[in-house]
Amino acid sequence: MANFYADSSALVKRHVAEAGTTWFQAVATLSAGNTVTTARISMVEVYSALNRRVREATLDASDYVQIVADFDALCVAEYVLVELTVPVVQRAQLLLERHPLRAYDAVHLASGLVATSALIAAGLPALTFLSADRRLLNAAQAEGLAVDDPNIH
Repeated sequence: MANFYADSSALVKRHVAEAGTTWFQAVATLSAGNTVTTARISMVEVYSALNRRVREATLDASDYVQIVADFDALCVAEYVLVELTVPVVQRAQLLLERHPLRAYDAVHLASGLVATSALIAAGLPALTFLSADRRLLNAAQAEGLAVDDPNIH
């Protein structure tokens, strides 16, 4: 059993076949016993990624309806969602001063760091930060998190 933080680039892999899909599905399936944490903003980012695929005709509109229903259900039942709180925003602001990150990426990293602190305080293992974004993974590693890129699996 392990703890993972997944940004939207990792979460999409559970629903759309691409590099890393099989690996992330194995990590995230309930029977694996792992915990998957993400920021609530991932819901917006995943919807955006899926809608882009519909517009580009790489995802059928009827498949989109089923995928978002599945994703929404996972957000309610399985994923641990980190809310956009004042401490998360303040941490993200500091991260933007230290690393060349986009705004939502800074929020993801701040959320992962806040979640890790809570896990460690509860005597649980720290999480592994998952993303397909090399810049974000480099920043997460520089901040002391274990990282993994689903695309290499």
